[in-house]
Amino acid sequence: MIEDNSKAPSLPPCLVIGVAGGSGSGKTTLCRRIVERFGEDRVLLFQHDAYYHDLAHMPVPDPARINYDHPASLETALCADHLAQLRRGAAIAQPVYDFSTHRRTTETRQIAPHPVLLVEGILVLAEPALRAQMDLKIFVDADADICILRRMERDINERGRSLASVRDQYYQTVRPGFEQFVAPSKQYADIVIPRGGENDAAVDVVAAYIERSASPRAM
Repeated sequence: MIEDNSKAPSLPPCLVIGVAGGSGSGKTTLCRRIVERFGEDRVLLFQHDAYYHDLAHMPVPDPARINYDHPASLETALCADHLAQLRRGAAIAQPVYDFSTHRRTTETRQIAPHPVLLVEGILVLAEPALRAQMDLKIFVDADADICILRRMERDINERGRSLASVRDQYYQTVRPGFEQFVAPSKQYADIVIPRGGENDAAVDVVAAYIERSASPRAM
């Protein structure tokens, strides 16, 4: 006997929230607080940073001098395809990028569909292919001095960079990239949040939106 699945319930729709902002603005902290609020089984932090191009096969004498704040540095077409697969209910194998070596590792991150996806990265609102898949678009704002101090702490402590290299990269690519690509993408935001994850009221607002908009069966 062949089972009739024509009336079987479909997967609940996936809610996609884009979170952009300058490096060090607090967008990742905001996302992590949302994940903590609902749990990792319900909310996935999906980071654009995982899709930086692998420089292993490129003749780059000094990878640290690559402009990682330019849209061309990311394989956004693959990122958008993976996001679409998750929205359709399919699992993906996401690249794993090593920021200390500027290379993708041989491993991949196996990701299953989630009811809510937080698509986070400095350029996610600047990319039409990502923006088109978002139900809510957020831009996290912070003062430039706070952003650079947070970036210095992260890059020195977590990515093995020197103070001089962080300073040089900021002036050569980070600040110009923010002014050319990141800041203009604020115009696409539905919500602008100052202070990122430190803004308790904003966390509550985003959480309320998720509770209201995500599928009741999923949440």
